Amino acid sequence: MFSRSAAPVGVFDSGIGGISVLAAIRRQLPAENVIYVADSGHLPYGEKPAHYIIDRALRITEYFLSQGAKAVAIPCNTATAAAIAELRRTYPGTPFVGIEPAVKPAARLTRSGVIGVLATTGTLASDKFRELVQREAPGIEVLLKPCPGWVDLVERARDADQAQALVAEPLNELLAQGADVLVLGCTHFPFLIEPIRKCVGPDLPVLETGEPFARQLRLQLQRQGLLRADGMGEVRFLTSGEPATVQDRASFLLGRRAEVARLPTQYCGLHTGQ
Repeated sequence: MFSRSAAPVGVFDSGIGGISVLAAIRRQLPAENVIYVADSGHLPYGEKPAHYIIDRALRITEYFLSQGAKAVAIPCNTATAAAIAELRRTYPGTPFVGIEPAVKPAARLTRSGVIGVLATTGTLASDKFRELVQREAPGIEVLLKPCPGWVDLVERARDADQAQALVAEPLNELLAQGADVLVLGCTHFPFLIEPIRKCVGPDLPVLETGEPFARQLRLQLQRQGLLRADGMGEVRFLTSGEPATVQDRASFLLGRRAEVARLPTQYCGLHTGQ
């Protein structure tokens, strides 16, 4: 008899940045089968309007459900902020797990009372993020720093000196304003931890959300009786972009070869036909 727990979990991000969170999912839920969609044909989400991101989230979710997905995980701050409410309304029978920047633990760690949040423009401008700051960091000065160029550094190989210069500029501004804790509010940014550390030093807290996200996914699956406890799961990679390009970068970030297929054409565009 078919076990619902053996069905895959759909995971999507605007590109390959979500691989940083996928690594945490694989550590904490090694038995789960995963379908990872890098929506690279519509990168970057952070510069797109909310209705565009919602449309892409709906289209990708349609693909996951066509593959029998039992849950959808969204390790993308911009997509979570823009689309998760609409996804839950549209597919009430499907569990969705979103992500949010680590503002709460940062507020607990700061001694100066100043934290810096590095993210995309779309994340920082969202009502969901504004509500998060008001709820979790009252009395804390939260400095917001959009870093749209950082996504491109991860998606495309760049000269190390060029990357260091681009990373250093916003970090230096935050440090000069007294930030003593930094929050990485985009899944792409953990892949820039080396140039970040060169700028801020080894001791300043730099928070990301991969492990808490994986724990939340595990909890949701347990609650609904969907957790697969035995065996070793597989990961399938697809993209709405150019598979060969995404495969090269994904393999580099994973440290092993990743086979990346093209997302079926009907799921690559917008509902408007664009």
